[in-house]
Amino acid sequence: MTTTGEFRYLDPASISPTTKPWSKVDGAHTSFSLTPHRRSVTNIRDHLNQNPSSSSPQGHFGTDIDVAGFAVFHAPATEKAFTDDSAVRTGYYAEVEALLRDKLPNKVARVVIFDHTIRKHDPTSPRQPVQQVHVDQTPAAAEARVRRHVQLPEDELTALLARRYQLINVWRPIGHAASDFPLAVIDWRTTRPQDLVPVDLLYPLQNRADGVDDDRGKEVLPDLTNAASTEGYEVKGETYGVLPGEGHRFYYVKDMTPEEAMFIKCFDSRAEGKVGGKEGVAALTPHTAFVDPATPEGAKGRESIEVRCLVFYEE
Repeated sequence: MTTTGEFRYLDPASISPTTKPWSKVDGAHTSFSLTPHRRSVTNIRDHLNQNPSSSSPQGHFGTDIDVAGFAVFHAPATEKAFTDDSAVRTGYYAEVEALLRDKLPNKVARVVIFDHTIRKHDPTSPRQPVQQVHVDQTPAAAEARVRRHVQLPEDELTALLARRYQLINVWRPIGHAASDFPLAVIDWRTTRPQDLVPVDLLYPLQNRADGVDDDRGKEVLPDLTNAASTEGYEVKGETYGVLPGEGHRFYYVKDMTPEEAMFIKCFDSRAEGKVGGKEGVAALTPHTAFVDPATPEGAKGRESIEVRCLVFYEE
């Protein structure tokens, strides 16, 4: 089963050869423009039905994150409301870690969860679904996250970085099926290195006001009166914008429910093309929200949570 959608890519004509592009985490503005392209999108459920095992068999598209960069599982959560930040950081984080350990195809040694974002298709929400094809972290940003969030002596940190580690988002709808603004992912095997453009990610300086280097729970509606200015913001991350690619193959989970979870790979230190990497291992997954023309009129606005995880392996 397929649908179609308009996908917003980074417009190459809007990128300066002398200035690095940037975007604001609150969605207020970017230094570049987006260009729309219509693409067909395949329902991942068509493939999951062929691989009904509850485990994560290696080599199976749709349930092994190393194949195409994403995986989808039936995984009901105890947490349902996601309205209590402390409950999310304790109970739900523990559920996410247990899910990763259960479903990833290799032996996990350590999981460090450093962030989460709740998005709502609602004008009062400070975080909306993102309609831009992107990857949340570059390799440099992934290593920076390890150094920022894993508290170890330098020699132990260096040893940890020498082993295999990944940065994975665990994405789940909240409250009802994500029929409105569903999430689409691109099969990593259909991307090219030249499709990816590093983009500085800017965070509001006001997040530092409490003296705590933690951006969670500080989301507010952006001030749009001077949106094109970077004043009051700092570079605190790096993402990939994605250029249009005719060969990109898009997938989504039609009407994905809160009882399902998607793993989205942002980085893998042992992916194909990396030093010590393995041929055929997916490196990342470009993804984006999109408008599905098959969404019924009056569908509830999408609500979702994404949890960002550093995953370290014993190998």
